Amino acid sequence: MTKILKIPQILLPNKDVDMSKWATVACDQFCAEPAYWQELYGYVGDSPSTLKTVIPEIYLNGNMDAKIDAVLNEMDGYLEQGLFYPYEGLILVEREVSGGKKRVGLMLSFDLEAYDWERIRTPIRATEDTIMARLPVRVDIRRKAKLEFPHAILLADDEKREIIEGLYANKDLYPKLYDFDLNMGGGRIKGYAVSDGQEVLERLEALLDPGRQEARYGCDAGILFAVGDGNHSVAAAKIWWDNIKQTLTPEERENHPARYMLAELVNIYDEGMEIHPIHRYIFKTDEEAFISALSGRLKGSGCLGILTKDGLRYIDAPEDAAATISEVQEFVEEYIVANPPAKVEYVHNDDNLAEVVVARGGVGLLMPVFPAEGLFNFVVNIGNLPKKAFSIGEAKDKRYYLEGKKIVL
Repeated sequence: MTKILKIPQILLPNKDVDMSKWATVACDQFCAEPAYWQELYGYVGDSPSTLKTVIPEIYLNGNMDAKIDAVLNEMDGYLEQGLFYPYEGLILVEREVSGGKKRVGLMLSFDLEAYDWERIRTPIRATEDTIMARLPVRVDIRRKAKLEFPHAILLADDEKREIIEGLYANKDLYPKLYDFDLNMGGGRIKGYAVSDGQEVLERLEALLDPGRQEARYGCDAGILFAVGDGNHSVAAAKIWWDNIKQTLTPEERENHPARYMLAELVNIYDEGMEIHPIHRYIFKTDEEAFISALSGRLKGSGCLGILTKDGLRYIDAPEDAAATISEVQEFVEEYIVANPPAKVEYVHNDDNLAEVVVARGGVGLLMPVFPAEGLFNFVVNIGNLPKKAFSIGEAKDKRYYLEGKKIVL
């Protein structure tokens, strides 16, 4: 039996639900593009949708209590209406992403006791620092929620490409659970029922073998997975589990549904697993003063692209991507504090950043790409990357909310 991973009990929408309206992109995307969300709300209309079970981060303002209540009422209504049917097993996910590539993942449950976002030795670790201000609303929703619809992606370091890829090679042997086009240009997604998944979980946990860890990382690092996307959702789930487990007996803690979070696992060597930078958009400030101050801080033989309404320019920066990301983030945070009302947004995709700068002014920082092949060694031997250091795929390629899971008894 595995100790960290678990066969999930998944809730999927009944066949009469319009799946193209049901599945929606992660709430932390398109944070500077209200038109995206307005179009999506218009498309979904009155249909059941995961859009109504989350609060897009662009709307984290105003009367949050009312917004949270609306989310909770929507979840309760779906349960009362009998909107779901249960499925117990792993789901092999095939997702079309930009450039015609396919990203393959595996839906499973993992033990939140095996995760921590701090820089400590745990089998499942964060890859980047957590923005603590983004956790309270997620925890507030989870406090009273009966369901979770995760967009988290865990990364595996299976250099032999045998486990998930082995399942995918035999995908035609598995019944198809869903197959449809995602809205807003998200590509096509297919899900296959892997009901005999216990052996798969055991093979995944075997990645913790000390000899293999020594060979990969230079030490027995004890790392199984890294959180690639959804760091804040996983952190919020961890906080809530740590809260409620204090009210449970040791026996109740063992299999409480809130202890296990649903996520998609993707091999970091998957052909469709592309790491993209997350750019910084600085606004409500003197643009030239900001650029001058940043240029005075950064040094090195590399360069950083700067976008303004006047076009693109470059300033010197460290050659190492991780160093540039760290120094830029440190500078931006200090600048925001020292120069109110300056603000920062995190924007995916070069074109989206350019559109925002042209439409609203401000300064766009084109962040460098962190190499995927170096991610696990960085996490093991150095620690977390700065917050919002990278993204898996373009914004429209992010994981969509689709599968659900109960988190209450």
